[in-house]
Amino acid sequence: MATVAVTKDNAESTIIDNEIVILDFWAAWCGPCRAFAPVFEKVSADNPDIVFGKIDTEAERELAAAFQISSIPTLVVIRDRTVLLAQPGALPEAALADVVRQVRAVDMEQVRVGASA
Repeated sequence: MATVAVTKDNAESTIIDNEIVILDFWAAWCGPCRAFAPVFEKVSADNPDIVFGKIDTEAERELAAAFQISSIPTLVVIRDRTVLLAQPGALPEAALADVVRQVRAVDMEQVRVGASA
C-alpha cells in the first residue's frame, strides 16, 4: 500500500479502523524529512497490510500539537489505538523495517495489562 495523507479529517478513522498505523510527521522545508520520505515509502510498499500515513506539520498543526510533535521528522507507531513509539529522527531502511517487525511482535494483551496497572 502506498502511503496515505493523514489530516484532521481522517486521522481518527485511520487510527480506529486499522490495527497498525505508522505516522511520519514531516514538512516540505525539512531536509531530513525529504531524505526519510523514500525510506518510508519503501517500507510501506513492503508492508501493504499496515497503514503508513504522512502528516504535513505545516498544514496539520492541530494534529502535530495533539501528538506533541516538537521536532521533525517524527515517527509515531500506533497499534490497536495505542501509541507504542514516538521517536524523532530519520531512520535508515533496516531500522524502520525492524521497528515494523517489533511492532508486529508486541503482545498487546501485555501492553493493556501494563497500562491498567
